[in-house]
Amino acid sequence: MHIADITMFYAPASGGVRTYLDAKHRRLDAMPGVRHSLLIPGASATDANGIYQVPAPALPFSNGYRFPVRLAPWCNVLRRLQPDLIEVGDPYLTAWAALAARRKLDVPVIGFYHSDLPLLVSNRMGNWFTPNVEAYVSKLYSNFDRVLAPSQVMADKLRRLGVKEVHVQPLGVDLNTFNPARRDPNLRAELGIPDTTRLLVFGGRGSREKNLPVLLECMRHLGKHYHLLLVGSNMPSAVPDNVSVIDRFCPAPEVARLFASADLLVHAGDQETFGLVILEAMASATPVVAVRAGAFSEIVNEQCGRLCAPNDGQAMAAAVREVFEAGVRKLGAQALRHVEQHYAWDSVVNGLLDHYEAVLGHQPQAFAHG
Repeated sequence: MHIADITMFYAPASGGVRTYLDAKHRRLDAMPGVRHSLLIPGASATDANGIYQVPAPALPFSNGYRFPVRLAPWCNVLRRLQPDLIEVGDPYLTAWAALAARRKLDVPVIGFYHSDLPLLVSNRMGNWFTPNVEAYVSKLYSNFDRVLAPSQVMADKLRRLGVKEVHVQPLGVDLNTFNPARRDPNLRAELGIPDTTRLLVFGGRGSREKNLPVLLECMRHLGKHYHLLLVGSNMPSAVPDNVSVIDRFCPAPEVARLFASADLLVHAGDQETFGLVILEAMASATPVVAVRAGAFSEIVNEQCGRLCAPNDGQAMAAAVREVFEAGVRKLGAQALRHVEQHYAWDSVVNGLLDHYEAVLGHQPQAFAHG
């Protein structure tokens, strides 16, 4: 079976979609009887190890993202590869290229709804465009043979827009990269804080929907015995005294060290479609305090951390204190077990193979899942 993934959401500093595609590419390529091709935008047409770069112009101020503007190059690569199935990872031109290739190749196309496009547009441009964007999403995703959503909340949104054949397919976490063995007892010394200080961490882009001002308000309520480390690009520079900032994209091993070395991850984003960073912390045996919104309530339970009201720094501070009272080590160990049982990449890829077999009309267990 030959699977081709196609997306523009792939850049040097990109987040969850690239993590998903890289993990999937490694595992599928190692399986007997399975071939995986990955089509991504690049400066020029190149291919190596099953990854095909299709020329696309760079988006200014976008951390290396490129935006495809011509269908033909993408269609040509797909026709040359002749996959048995195509998976689409974004709602833009590459999606229409996959649908155009389907007409030529007569193969099924799956759409993975990684990002909430209507919400994204309304955040950037206001609600004026929401009806048009929702109509666009409904039209595009109704064309796919099957639609995958990373969380129940996203699947429900698509169904409300009239999209049929929607299935929940959670993402996973790399347990080799993110694990408690990455813990570095010297991190507090690096940050210039006492060993007894309770260390919180947040990792991700400093975009508006992450609601970083709520984290800063939370830290003002918590005071000097607590310290927050913000990790990622576009972080704020004006922060309280009990906040440190690493204002750059950090590779996964570095993030893994920071997550494993902290007591607790905090996340104030209320629009997350999945929440990969939360899984990465939990895999590091670090419990989580997040807001009760988006997909977080599907991942975080009382054994792994606490959920609090959105946009309320005081409520978040209370939840942080509660986690320390409950015992961060105990909650962290439970969080790790939860991730190992439900979100290891191998089980995620096995779930994907079940979807692929279904749309290809294979009988269950048509080939070894590995």
